[in-house]
Amino acid sequence: MGNLDARVEGLAVRAARGHLTGAGWEELVELTALRGHVLGRVDDAERAASLAEAFVARAPGDPRARVARARSAALFHRFPAALADLDAAAALGLDGRSLDEERAAVLQAVGRYDEALALRRHALSKRPDFDALTALARWHAECGEPAEAERWFLAARCGCRGVSPFPLAELEFQCGQAWLAKGDPARARVWLEAAVRRLPPHVPARAGLAGADAAQGRTSAAIGVLRRLALDSDDPRYAAQLAAVLADGQAPSEARYWCALAADRYGRLMRRHPEAYADHAAEFWLTVGGDPGRALRPALHNLALRPTPRARALVERARCRVGQHPRGPRSTPVVRRSTEGTR
Repeated sequence: MGNLDARVEGLAVRAARGHLTGAGWEELVELTALRGHVLGRVDDAERAASLAEAFVARAPGDPRARVARARSAALFHRFPAALADLDAAAALGLDGRSLDEERAAVLQAVGRYDEALALRRHALSKRPDFDALTALARWHAECGEPAEAERWFLAARCGCRGVSPFPLAELEFQCGQAWLAKGDPARARVWLEAAVRRLPPHVPARAGLAGADAAQGRTSAAIGVLRRLALDSDDPRYAAQLAAVLADGQAPSEARYWCALAADRYGRLMRRHPEAYADHAAEFWLTVGGDPGRALRPALHNLALRPTPRARALVERARCRVGQHPRGPRSTPVVRRSTEGTR
């Protein structure tokens, strides 16, 4: 992480002095966002978004600036803005493959799975490289198919030729999360431990490993990790996760402290980025936050933004908790996907 920090700060100094090229701006935005993700720092994600805006202001005719801003918009779940910037990048001459990769990520995020899959397959047919293989693996993971995702993740890992630990650690984290979401902490652990070995500061992977620990009865280990993450990160999900484990472990006093901290952080973030944190805030209030009535509104907001099976399920859970009857047979979440084989 020291090299990443040094690179980010060096680029930032050059940007402040007006000495940064378009490629430098692109790298600065990307690396700042990467650092925010790996370290679980919302402030870095916000910084990356501000830098992307500055990049567009400095170089409105550079398609790379539009892509940088589109990625930041997608990160904060402002999907229409992201697609608009990608359209602008296309008008400015960005190559089709780069645009397809970015569009597929947005389409997948909003539940347009068949359209995203078509773009993923097209990219793979043109160039079956690490990025194309990983993207298809993520599609299967999002669709709740961790075994198929794992096959593509393994193919991507075997084909990786880079020396940076970040892409492979992220791949291993995502595969672990897919198994954790499927309720298989043992298989998740294999991948999450690999991610943490490869990149020890990877906060989401460490939190995932703590989730696997808690699921397998290693409560003390989970609590020890989550305490450090909740203190070091400004993302409330780790305080909320810690509160849930503590509550299950019969430590109500400390659980209340972390729950209050998570509630305060979610309140602040919902005022700044309601699109990005609606789903996490709803999940928090529905579970350890203990206020299902407060969960329903952000759950509905999230569903309007991204009508995915997971978003529908979240709304249904909230409605059931507040006594509202589910709305007919369409409420059952079904992943839309093509029946055509993926190999």
